[in-house]
Amino acid sequence: MKITTWNVNGFRAVLKKGFKESIAQLQPDILCLQEIKAKPEQISAEELEIPGYFYLWNSAERPGYSGVATYFRKSDIDLQPGLGFEEFDVEGRVIRLNLFDFTLFNIYFPNGQRGQERVDYKLRFYGKLLDICDSLHQEGQKIVITGDFNTAHSEIDLANPKENSVISGFLPEERVWIDYYLQHGFVDAFRELYPQKVQYSWWTYRVNARARDIGWRLDYYLISKDLMPKVTDVIIHTEVMGSDHCPVSLILEG
Repeated sequence: MKITTWNVNGFRAVLKKGFKESIAQLQPDILCLQEIKAKPEQISAEELEIPGYFYLWNSAERPGYSGVATYFRKSDIDLQPGLGFEEFDVEGRVIRLNLFDFTLFNIYFPNGQRGQERVDYKLRFYGKLLDICDSLHQEGQKIVITGDFNTAHSEIDLANPKENSVISGFLPEERVWIDYYLQHGFVDAFRELYPQKVQYSWWTYRVNARARDIGWRLDYYLISKDLMPKVTDVIIHTEVMGSDHCPVSLILEG
């Protein structure tokens, strides 16, 4: 199974930048999109559809903001939009898929760069999701969390850690939440496979950052420890253009 996550920074924008051609090349079984910035009624049926896929969108109430979408090949998948808490669900940040052998969360985590209030909101989101995951783990379920985490975990995960140590996305109080997830039965699948590899998934549009590879690794797969033996690879597709993020794929046996 191949799962691909991609923050497209606007679905309507990425459609004009070879999006469907890129998906045709990547051929994921499940495609998790974040920051779609649109509602389905704003887009034609032809533009919404990707040949061979069913889909579910969870858009924010606020126009042109946030939102996630999941595309999948099998019609009988059980999907659930949101976390079940209005504070977060109005922003369209989560789609949960209940698959046969694990639960998949497609998530666009909040960005804290608009001030302390949004940092606090982001940390509450991390906490509420972890509560849900703890309950699922206690029930014996395996979990995959993917999407744009809006946090770089360690210094190896961004080009200029010292300069960004007081910037949301690399604040100590944000980074520690990744530690909490790792302490609660999760593994960072990419870092588990590639402990010393320096590779990024997001680059600012400023200062020619992508061409200079001045980036951050913000797009993750946190998976239940007992699912890790099924992971054969995590691929960061730095060659795929169209957004300020690139797609990242998780390859699972079976």
